Order: sequence, then C-alpha cells, then structure tokens
Amino acid sequence: MIYSASNKESVQTAPKTNNTRLENGKHFTGSLPSEVARILPFSWFAALAAVLCFQIFFLSSAVLHAQNSAAGTKDKVFRAGAALSNITPKIGYSINGNMRDVTVQQVHDDTYVRCMVLDDGENRLAIGVADLCMVYRETLDAAKSRAHEFTGIPVENMMISASHTHSAGTACGVFQSEPDPEYLEFLEHRIADAVIRANNKLAPARIGWAVGSEPTQVFNRRWRMKPPGQGTNPFGEVEPISSTQVEDIIDPGLPIISIQTPEGLPVALLANYSLHYVGGVGPGHVSADYFGMFADRMKQLLQTDHIDQPDFVAIMSNGTSGNINNNNNKGPRPVRPPYGRMKLVADIVAAEAYKAYQTIEYQDWVPLKSIQREISLGVRLPSQADIERAEGILATAKGPVLQEREEIYARETMLLKDYPKEVPVILQAFSLGDLAITAVPCEVFVEIGLEIKEKSPFQPTFMISLANGYNGYLPTPEHHKMGGYETWRARSSYLEENAAPKVTGTLFDLLEKLNTGR
Repeated sequence: MIYSASNKESVQTAPKTNNTRLENGKHFTGSLPSEVARILPFSWFAALAAVLCFQIFFLSSAVLHAQNSAAGTKDKVFRAGAALSNITPKIGYSINGNMRDVTVQQVHDDTYVRCMVLDDGENRLAIGVADLCMVYRETLDAAKSRAHEFTGIPVENMMISASHTHSAGTACGVFQSEPDPEYLEFLEHRIADAVIRANNKLAPARIGWAVGSEPTQVFNRRWRMKPPGQGTNPFGEVEPISSTQVEDIIDPGLPIISIQTPEGLPVALLANYSLHYVGGVGPGHVSADYFGMFADRMKQLLQTDHIDQPDFVAIMSNGTSGNINNNNNKGPRPVRPPYGRMKLVADIVAAEAYKAYQTIEYQDWVPLKSIQREISLGVRLPSQADIERAEGILATAKGPVLQEREEIYARETMLLKDYPKEVPVILQAFSLGDLAITAVPCEVFVEIGLEIKEKSPFQPTFMISLANGYNGYLPTPEHHKMGGYETWRARSSYLEENAAPKVTGTLFDLLEKLNTGR
C-alpha cells in the first residue's frame, strides 16, 4: 500500500461522520443523550459498542500502517557526489580529430574527466565524460575495473564517454593519429580516479531534471546534389556528391540533470546536446572545446559563496551528433578569432541550460537502475581488390605524412584488412526515476537519437554517444546508400550497413526491461 497525504487526511476526518442510525430513522453523531439511553434495550448498546470498537481498531491500524509507510519512505536516502580528474596530455603528444596528426605545442585550457556518482541506497551509477575525441574500449574497461576495486560499483553501472573535442590527446587510433601507450596508461588511472573521487564525496542529495531547446547552434552537415550529380569517393567509386541540403534534420533538445544538497546548493549538472564540436583553436593547442567552456560557464552561473558550498561539477555530454555540426551553410559565416566561436556557442547553450534549470522540481529520492548488453556487429572489410588498390596507392605516396585523401584512406584499408568479421559492441541504459539515458560507442546520427527519444517508455530519454568505447560512425541504412564521408570505410566508419537498426532494436529492448515493474 502506498501512503499519501490525501489518505492521511481522509483517516483523520473519518471519526467526524460515524452516522449511526437510530430506530426512528434519525442519524446519530456524537454521544447519546441520557433520556435516549434510558429507553434503548441493552442489546442495542452492545451492538453499538461493538461498532465503535471496530472503528477504533480500524482507525488505529490505518494510522499505524500510514506511519510505517511514511517512515519507510523517509528512511530512503538519495546520495550523490561529483569530481573531476585532469587528463591534459604532455607537450609533444599527439592530438587526434584530423586527417593528419597534430602535435601538442600549447595548452589553452586543461582537459578533464568530469564524473558524478549517484546512490539510491541499493544501486550506484557512475556517469563520466572525458575531454577526448574518442577512447578505446580497452582503456575504459581497465579504468572501470580499477574504479570497481576501490568503490565496489559494478563496471556495468559505469557509463564513461568521450566529449568529442578535436583538440585533446589521442586516445584512439584514427587516420594518422596514434596514441602513445604511456598516455593510455595515464588515462586508465585518471579516469578511474574521477569515479573514485566522486564516490568518496557521496552525501545526501536531491535530484531533478528539465529539458531546454537551443536550435540556433546545430546544423545538419549531410548534403547531396539535387538532382543527383556524380562524384568519386576515396576508393574510386562513383556516388552522389554533396552540394544542396535535402533535409535539415536536427535535435535542438538540451536535457539537464541537476544534483543539489538537501539545502539547495548545487553539486553537479549533467547536460546533453547533439553538437559534434565547435573547433577554431590555435595551432597545436589542447582545448576541451565548447564542452569545457560550457562547464566553466555553468559554474559561474550556479556557484555560490556559501561557506558549505560543495565543489560544483558541470558536465556536457555529446548527444547524437554524427551528422550535426556548428556550420550554418545557409547563411553568412563570420570570421572569428581562435576560441571566439567556441565561447559564443558555450555561452548560448549555457544560457538555455540555466533557463531550464529554473524550472526544475526536485525529488528527495528516485530509484536507480542499469542494464547493459553486448552485441556483435559485422565489419565492412575491404575486398582483395580494395587491398591491392591501396597497396598501389601507398607504393607511390610521398611520406611519412600522407597528404592526399586517397592515400589516407588507402592506409586505413591496410589497417582494416586485419579486423575480424564481427566486433563486440556495448549498449547500455540507465534509468533515474522516470528519466532514462542510453549509451552507444559510436558517432550516432541524429535520426537515431530522435527515434529513441520519441518512442522510449521513459520521458525524458536521451542518448550519450561515444560511450564505453569507439566503433566509428553509426549512420542509418538510408544514409549509407547516399555515401559521403561518414560512410567511407575506415577505422572511423566500419560497422555493417544494417548496424543502426540492430542497435536501436536492442536499446528499445533494454528500455522495456528497465520499465518492467516501474
């Protein structure tokens, strides 16, 4: 039985209307007058006494049950903690996110892993976002194992993703950027430390969420000829080339999850926005991109000078931005100095997040659940003809840094030829009360994220991309037919063409399982 204030009120008012009927048809309320009592037979008094005793017993039992139920709810304590760990690479390390490798020459702003740990008394969940373009699953698995040793949080309850800044240390080999083993080992420890430190800060908290909308900073970057023209991809194949935008599908949604102390002081904020990244950094600069600037701006907006103020951690996660960027190809694109556009975007998105923040209704406790499943997806392996063509291109290339598009993709072909026919892919879902988060280790196309949001049994629901590893782009089968950069076979895009429906179907199954018994 669920006890509520309305039930309590009805219990308290029940004795006021006992309405015992007398033989003359009138109703009795209160005590019997003495003149009436003298003319009533003894049996009537016995019956009346039995009725009154039953009512007293019933009311006492109801009040006791209500008190026990209320105490049970009151005993549930929701806790949360948040922390960050510095993962800034050394000068001279590799920066990935480009066709050619970039070497770290300067640090504009430090890069971090930002993490929050939630605890409902039965389950703990860890959600972290690292300022990286992408990160190997092996690195994250090692970090999760280490965090588990110190915290006891099951590795399946940890959702760690990359923000997708294109100006951070290389943590995953893509195109001509390869990670330094020393940096990967460093990341294993520092990512784990973020989870451990957030867990160490667990304290009573309350939670709430809201969804904002910021459509002005997201643009669909998939274009093709209308009517279709003809062009060639890096493999010498003819496909439609990009020229005129067909559909401007975007996701302006800006969900935020806010954690506060019971007194209302901010502890952490997790946001999600479907924007690839912004860019516009200095040469060889390390930067967390707008993701880091958003975190700094939210701290400015929410931090107080209260003596008991906890260290506030704001986190921006990447939504489904595989085909979304910040370039408005329909209008003017003013030239801005390095970091100028980045700061503008961060301020605009933070302003909308702050607006949504004002509408949040907090809960003292919500149930936490998690579910994870590993599926196998096919790999688009190069044919023998593809391999021979790649060998011929590389034989005449002038190195060591490859300059031409065909050369770069020829190198990717030679690396992909040794891939297995299928690869394991981790899919994950968390529920926080009525809210759900899904996680996919890919650069997910926006159409997929919108479908999950619309059809999920949890409202709201959002997806964090580039989580728990990296398996390249995830276009829909329809986009594979169009061709284009996001579909070109490389370590950045190698899953089977029918991968998206398999991922979506699995995520819906996971959400339904979380919804069972809710």
